[in-house]
Amino acid sequence: MRNISDIIEKYLKSILHESPEGAVEIQRNDLADKFSCVPSQINYVISTRFTVEKGYLVESKRGGGGYIRIRRIEFPGPTSLHTHLQQTIGDEIGQTMAEGLIYQLEEARFISKREAGLMRAAVAREVLMVKLPYRDQIRAQIMKAMLISLLA
Repeated sequence: MRNISDIIEKYLKSILHESPEGAVEIQRNDLADKFSCVPSQINYVISTRFTVEKGYLVESKRGGGGYIRIRRIEFPGPTSLHTHLQQTIGDEIGQTMAEGLIYQLEEARFISKREAGLMRAAVAREVLMVKLPYRDQIRAQIMKAMLISLLA
Protein backbone atom coordinates (compact mmCIF):
# COMPACT_ATOMS: atom_id res chain seq x y z
CA MET A 1 0.00 0.00 0.00
CA ARG A 2 1.20 3.51 -0.76
CA ASN A 3 2.02 5.83 2.08
CA ILE A 4 -0.11 8.78 3.12
CA SER A 5 2.25 11.30 1.51
CA ASP A 6 1.79 9.65 -1.90
CA ILE A 7 -1.99 9.67 -1.46
CA ILE A 8 -2.07 13.35 -0.45
CA GLU A 9 0.21 14.27 -3.37
CA LYS A 10 -1.97 12.39 -5.84
CA TYR A 11 -5.11 14.06 -4.48
CA LEU A 12 -3.61 17.56 -4.69
CA LYS A 13 -2.36 16.95 -8.22
CA SER A 14 -5.76 15.69 -9.31
CA ILE A 15 -7.63 18.74 -8.00
CA LEU A 16 -4.92 21.00 -9.43
CA HIS A 17 -5.30 19.31 -12.82
CA GLU A 18 -9.08 19.82 -12.73
CA SER A 19 -8.76 23.50 -11.82
CA PRO A 20 -9.38 25.80 -14.80
CA GLU A 21 -7.12 28.46 -13.23
CA GLY A 22 -4.23 26.03 -12.72
CA ALA A 23 -4.26 26.77 -8.99
CA VAL A 24 -5.97 25.50 -5.86
CA GLU A 25 -6.47 26.92 -2.40
CA ILE A 26 -6.66 24.50 0.47
CA GLN A 27 -7.11 24.70 4.20
CA ARG A 28 -4.36 22.70 5.84
CA ASN A 29 -6.54 21.53 8.74
CA ASP A 30 -9.41 20.52 6.45
CA LEU A 31 -7.05 18.46 4.32
CA ALA A 32 -5.51 16.87 7.42
CA ASP A 33 -9.02 15.90 8.60
CA LYS A 34 -9.86 14.46 5.17
CA PHE A 35 -6.82 12.16 5.30
CA SER A 36 -6.85 11.56 9.06
CA CYS A 37 -3.35 12.85 9.54
CA VAL A 38 -1.63 15.66 11.39
CA PRO A 39 -1.40 19.08 9.67
CA SER A 40 2.40 18.83 9.65
CA GLN A 41 2.02 15.87 7.23
CA ILE A 42 0.29 18.24 4.79
CA ASN A 43 3.16 20.73 5.24
CA TYR A 44 5.67 17.96 4.54
CA VAL A 45 3.96 16.90 1.31
CA ILE A 46 3.66 20.46 0.06
CA SER A 47 7.21 21.46 0.96
CA THR A 48 8.82 18.37 -0.58
CA ARG A 49 6.61 17.56 -3.56
CA PHE A 50 5.34 20.94 -4.70
CA THR A 51 8.58 22.85 -5.15
CA VAL A 52 9.66 25.41 -7.73
CA GLU A 53 12.07 22.84 -9.16
CA LYS A 54 9.12 20.54 -9.76
CA GLY A 55 7.08 23.30 -11.40
CA TYR A 56 4.91 24.65 -8.58
CA LEU A 57 4.56 27.92 -6.71
CA VAL A 58 3.23 27.71 -3.17
CA GLU A 59 1.83 30.67 -1.24
CA SER A 60 0.44 30.56 2.24
CA LYS A 61 -1.47 32.83 4.55
CA ARG A 62 -1.49 31.99 8.22
CA GLY A 63 -4.25 32.63 10.69
CA GLY A 64 -7.93 31.80 11.07
CA GLY A 65 -8.82 32.44 7.43
CA GLY A 66 -5.48 31.16 6.25
CA TYR A 67 -4.93 29.03 3.20
CA ILE A 68 -2.27 27.37 1.12
CA ARG A 69 -2.40 28.16 -2.60
CA ILE A 70 -0.61 25.85 -5.03
CA ARG A 71 -0.12 27.04 -8.58
CA ARG A 72 1.34 25.04 -11.46
CA ILE A 73 4.05 26.86 -13.39
CA GLU A 74 3.27 26.41 -17.05
CA PHE A 75 6.03 25.36 -19.41
CA PRO A 76 6.42 27.50 -22.52
CA GLY A 77 5.12 26.15 -25.81
CA PRO A 78 7.33 24.02 -28.07
CA THR A 79 8.54 27.03 -30.07
CA SER A 80 10.13 28.81 -27.10
CA LEU A 81 11.05 25.66 -25.18
CA HIS A 82 14.65 25.55 -26.46
CA THR A 83 15.29 29.13 -25.34
CA HIS A 84 13.70 28.47 -21.96
CA LEU A 85 15.82 25.35 -21.43
CA GLN A 86 19.05 27.11 -22.45
CA GLN A 87 18.32 29.90 -19.95
CA THR A 88 17.27 27.50 -17.19
CA ILE A 89 20.27 25.23 -17.55
CA GLY A 90 22.88 27.88 -18.31
CA ASP A 91 26.56 26.97 -18.01
CA GLU A 92 26.04 24.80 -14.95
CA ILE A 93 23.17 23.10 -13.16
CA GLY A 94 22.97 21.32 -9.82
CA GLN A 95 21.46 17.88 -9.41
CA THR A 96 18.32 19.09 -7.64
CA MET A 97 17.58 21.65 -10.33
CA ALA A 98 18.34 19.13 -13.11
CA GLU A 99 16.01 16.55 -11.56
CA GLY A 100 13.32 19.21 -11.17
CA LEU A 101 13.63 20.18 -14.82
CA ILE A 102 13.46 16.54 -15.89
CA TYR A 103 10.37 16.09 -13.71
CA GLN A 104 8.70 19.13 -15.31
CA LEU A 105 9.48 17.90 -18.82
CA GLU A 106 8.02 14.49 -17.99
CA GLU A 107 4.91 15.99 -16.36
CA ALA A 108 4.37 18.21 -19.43
CA ARG A 109 4.82 15.10 -21.61
CA PHE A 110 7.76 16.52 -23.56
CA ILE A 111 9.72 13.39 -22.61
CA SER A 112 8.63 9.85 -21.72
CA LYS A 113 9.03 8.17 -18.34
CA ARG A 114 11.82 6.04 -19.80
CA GLU A 115 13.65 9.05 -21.21
CA ALA A 116 13.31 10.83 -17.87
CA GLY A 117 14.82 7.82 -16.08
CA LEU A 118 17.74 7.71 -18.48
CA MET A 119 18.35 11.42 -18.04
CA ARG A 120 18.27 11.16 -14.24
CA ALA A 121 20.78 8.31 -14.37
CA ALA A 122 23.11 10.22 -16.70
CA VAL A 123 23.25 13.38 -14.55
CA ALA A 124 23.41 11.77 -11.10
CA ARG A 125 26.25 12.90 -8.86
CA GLU A 126 27.17 9.24 -8.31
CA VAL A 127 27.89 8.96 -12.03
CA LEU A 128 29.56 12.35 -12.49
CA MET A 129 32.34 11.71 -10.02
CA VAL A 130 34.25 14.97 -10.39
CA LYS A 131 34.54 17.88 -8.03
CA LEU A 132 32.34 20.97 -8.09
CA PRO A 133 32.00 23.24 -10.07
CA TYR A 134 33.11 20.92 -12.90
CA ARG A 135 30.38 18.39 -12.07
CA ASP A 136 27.63 21.00 -12.50
CA GLN A 137 29.21 22.23 -15.75
CA ILE A 138 29.42 18.69 -17.16
CA ARG A 139 25.82 18.03 -16.03
CA ALA A 140 24.67 21.16 -17.88
CA GLN A 141 26.39 20.05 -21.09
CA ILE A 142 24.91 16.55 -20.82
CA MET A 143 21.41 17.95 -20.16
CA LYS A 144 21.62 20.31 -23.13
CA ALA A 145 22.91 17.60 -25.48
CA MET A 146 20.22 15.12 -24.42
CA LEU A 147 17.42 17.67 -24.64
CA ILE A 148 18.51 18.91 -28.06
CA SER A 149 18.42 15.32 -29.26
CA LEU A 150 15.11 14.47 -27.62
CA LEU A 151 13.22 17.67 -28.46
CA ALA A 152 14.52 18.17 -32.01
